Amino acid sequence: MAPTSFRDEVKDAVTPRATLLVIGVVALHLLFIASYVGALHDPKPKDVPFGVVAPQAAAQQAVTRLERLPGKPLDPRAVADPATARKQIMNREIDGALVIDPTGTTDTLLVATGGGKVLATTLETLTATLEKSEGRTARVVDVAPADTQDANGLSSFYVTVGWCVGGYLCASIMTISSGAGRSTPRRAVIRLAAMALVAVVGGLGGALIVGPVLDALPGSLLAFWGLGALIIFAVGAATLAFQGVFGLAGIGLVILLVVILGNPSAGGALPPPLLPTFWKDIGPALPPGAGTWSARSIAYFKGNDMTGSLLVLSAWAVAGVAITLLAAALRTGRGERGEDLPPRTP
Repeated sequence: MAPTSFRDEVKDAVTPRATLLVIGVVALHLLFIASYVGALHDPKPKDVPFGVVAPQAAAQQAVTRLERLPGKPLDPRAVADPATARKQIMNREIDGALVIDPTGTTDTLLVATGGGKVLATTLETLTATLEKSEGRTARVVDVAPADTQDANGLSSFYVTVGWCVGGYLCASIMTISSGAGRSTPRRAVIRLAAMALVAVVGGLGGALIVGPVLDALPGSLLAFWGLGALIIFAVGAATLAFQGVFGLAGIGLVILLVVILGNPSAGGALPPPLLPTFWKDIGPALPPGAGTWSARSIAYFKGNDMTGSLLVLSAWAVAGVAITLLAAALRTGRGERGEDLPPRTP
């Protein structure tokens, strides 16, 4: 055999497909850095829903004063009484409230560390600075305290990320093992059924780990199980859908949406009011954000304000199933034979 030149060796070793894959990986890791650093490097409160409890005239004056703070960190509104403020915090309508004592110089700040310790600390710092400038002080009352085993209130985020990873990894393995482009309607149904089984098992496993095993999160085991199963299936079905439409490149798209964009915007390390506008806006529409919000609601807010997040996860699941089946049907209709179709007779 004639010796090959270095140029020929390079052409043989670095195929056009390999080149495209490397370019894709480089692009994904740069996007990863840009997304995470962009979302988390400089947390600033912006339009945090915040209640003010005081006699009518004093309440309006306080609201006006808070509205004029530089950078608009708070979105203040007058609240009738402390009980209503507590209820609104538990319903996740507001993230904190200042109860002003008109007869003294000590007010009360209501926070909820279960919704994110970083946000609660930010409200404490902001309020302390404000109160000091007026010769007043504020005592802090935690309306929905994070569990002592839930360091920094991040367990809800971590379990959600774990469920998301389980969803896209299992779906990816199922398609890669037999070829992403070889799906038929029958095989698509089998993969979706397998994904549902994985979701049930993985959801229960995650719920047991954060509940009875590690005691990291309070809340209903059944509720966490159901949430985990929904997250895993939603992400898994979406992965199958992307792979059905785009082939192996669909894995990269799922990583882009779920990991690169979804994780930093989920409200885990930084709750939504502390995120830049772009990440704050997209977070609730992506599985990590919807899952983290729901997990925190189950753990610390009696399951309140979960409907929107559950609808988001359900939409991902339904769309994933529909697109997966449609892509398989269209591919079969174009004459692309899958591995479970019998060979044609001559």
